[in-house]
Amino acid sequence: MVEIRKDYFTEKLSIILPDRGLKPGQVIPQRAEKCNYCAGNEEMTPPADLVLVRRGDTLLKQTDSEGDVVKNWSVRIFPAKSPLVVPTAPPSYGEPPHYSEPAVGYHYVLVATPKHDQPFSKMDIEQWTNILASLQDKVRWLYSQKGVSYALVYVNSEKDGPPTAVHPSIQMVTTPRVPPAVEEEADTVQTSLNDLGVCPMCQVVTAETGGPRQILATDFFLAFAPWVSTHPFEFWIYPKRHMTSLLKLSQKEMMDLALMLRSTLGGLARALDSPNFTMVFHSSSEKKTTKQIHWHIEVYPKREKWTGLELGGGIYANEVSPEGAAQVLGASSRKELAQLVGIR
Repeated sequence: MVEIRKDYFTEKLSIILPDRGLKPGQVIPQRAEKCNYCAGNEEMTPPADLVLVRRGDTLLKQTDSEGDVVKNWSVRIFPAKSPLVVPTAPPSYGEPPHYSEPAVGYHYVLVATPKHDQPFSKMDIEQWTNILASLQDKVRWLYSQKGVSYALVYVNSEKDGPPTAVHPSIQMVTTPRVPPAVEEEADTVQTSLNDLGVCPMCQVVTAETGGPRQILATDFFLAFAPWVSTHPFEFWIYPKRHMTSLLKLSQKEMMDLALMLRSTLGGLARALDSPNFTMVFHSSSEKKTTKQIHWHIEVYPKREKWTGLELGGGIYANEVSPEGAAQVLGASSRKELAQLVGIR
């Protein structure tokens, strides 16, 4: 049974998937070389319920029907084949200290491009805009479903691994409670709003604008290396105006965010030899209206393995200062931006 377990003393959560681990003596099977996310392999995934297809200058929204798979697509969204959460989890609860609850939810995959070897760092602005618009549509639908408290959007970019880990894709996983990391941010924001009448995240945007940790600024967004960076070359992207959710983006802001993502991820790839990264969208819950934050994106390059200091103490050793990272990423991201807008 898939379930969510809570730590003995803290708010740390773990989704337990008991049937997916190796059994004693079990041999890890050889990974298939064929990628089921690639164009032409649509039958290898569950039917897609949102497909963007270009017809001339127009983008059409379509769905796969039984035995009739949409071809020549730009973006494709379908339920995960091996979901982390399921809408039909049995209603079983455990009592403290062994508290558990049903892992009720939805897990969808957005395939960002039909091209297997086109990384996020090389996609054009139009494709990035299509991805963000598709995310908006699907996340909005997820929040309309019963039992959904939060929709977590994230990317695991892996250079090495199975073909589906290499093919650019985005995960959308809903949970029946707000994740601890977002809850902590929301509590901080709410306390500041109640006590001081200001959003602390807006204060951060103001403080980092034009400073030594700024990486790139566009019309509507700011990218910077955070003051307490836990990973080398970690950076965050914030909307300049106070905005609580990805769902609040206008078309103009969405295009600007596409430019920012393409420039910074392109800059990351330009600056580092191994630009694997995890990217997480931190947004306010559309259901828990008291858990509001200034929405943003966090990018964590995968360069070092954690040790006992991080895992056991919650203290992070970072060998690249945020100021140094901002200098390197800023230079490379500005070069990407200049090429994208036609400045030589």
